Amino acid sequence: MFLSSFENKLDKKGRVSVPSTFRSHLNSMGYNGFITYPSFNHSALEACSQDRIEKLSKTIDSLNPFDEKRDYFATSILSESVNVQFDTEGRISLSEKLLNHAKIKNRILFVGLGYTFQIWEPILFEKFKSLARKKAFKNRSNLKWENKQKGEQS
Repeated sequence: MFLSSFENKLDKKGRVSVPSTFRSHLNSMGYNGFITYPSFNHSALEACSQDRIEKLSKTIDSLNPFDEKRDYFATSILSESVNVQFDTEGRISLSEKLLNHAKIKNRILFVGLGYTFQIWEPILFEKFKSLARKKAFKNRSNLKWENKQKGEQS
């Protein structure tokens, strides 16, 4: 899983080192990179493995082929997705378009979200994290453990 947060700096050539734990997780799944696209919820980038974007694509394809919502999702996610590959030192390059969407100038924050991660400008993320904690606290009763199946042990 993608866990924790890691801040790195863009180098003079516009490359950034991806956290080793994120690279290791992707490598263990057989990938030498990841898919990223502009978030529609935040000034950030969404990032995931190839199999995750394929699952998302299948979900979009399951919508009525003549429904405009299908086109909206495909256009907003799939047409904007970029497959970025690690170089020999574990770095990636992000396009100006992606960096501009996330308002990233020179510092990048990789934020683990379990099966996916996000890429943020650190100050913007701190503001969002503060809001997220308040909302999570307010809605904490919605987060429940699954009931155990018969015969399972703790």
